Amino acid sequence: MDIDPQALEQRITDLEIKASFAEDVVEQLNAVVVRQQAQIDRLVRELVELRDRAAAAEPGAPRSLRDELPPHY
Repeated sequence: MDIDPQALEQRITDLEIKASFAEDVVEQLNAVVVRQQAQIDRLVRELVELRDRAAAAEPGAPRSLRDELPPHY
């Protein structure tokens, strides 16, 4: 079986190009994951703060007039 050196070189080049694109995609996805994790962390902090505020409020006392609006508003 003869292997054409030019064809082999072309296949290697094609694989290197594909690997380069794959590396770029992985880097982009990693940036998205990092950004989403930061957003999740911020939202968790806000949720904890809201829970703390709700727990500190007097039980049974309305927090604002908007809290007293019926659900259909």
